[in-house]
Formats: sequence, structure tokens, C-alpha cells
Amino acid sequence: MLMELLKQAREASGLTQKAICDKLGKPKNYLIKVERGERRLDVVEMFALCEAMVVDPFVILKEFASRKK
Repeated sequence: MLMELLKQAREASGLTQKAICDKLGKPKNYLIKVERGERRLDVVEMFALCEAMVVDPFVILKEFASRKK
């Protein structure tokens, strides 16, 4: 569910997976695996991803927490 929110945020930002990977200096399949749930993110990576998308990570976490209730 968290990966779903991150994907939605990326799509809303208008950035492609490639653009995000380029900003992060990651291989092109990095974000594909994250969004498919094949790769987990640690907190530092999530914050870097949010920064690359210009999204507040706390908004994402708050939305995630509210959906878990």
C-alpha cells in the first residue's frame, strides 16, 4: 500500500520512473522494482525518493497510516 501511494505521488508529479532514477543516480529498474513491491525501501531511501518527486514524505506516511486503520 505504501508503494501504491509513492507511485501515485510520482504520477501526480508528472515525472517518469526514468527521471526519478536519474535524479537518484539509481539504475533504471530501481523504481520499477519499488513500485511493484519487489524491492523494499528503508526510511532514508523513501525520503530521498520523496525529495526527488518534491513530495512531503510526512504526507505520504500520514496517508499510509490513515489507510491502515
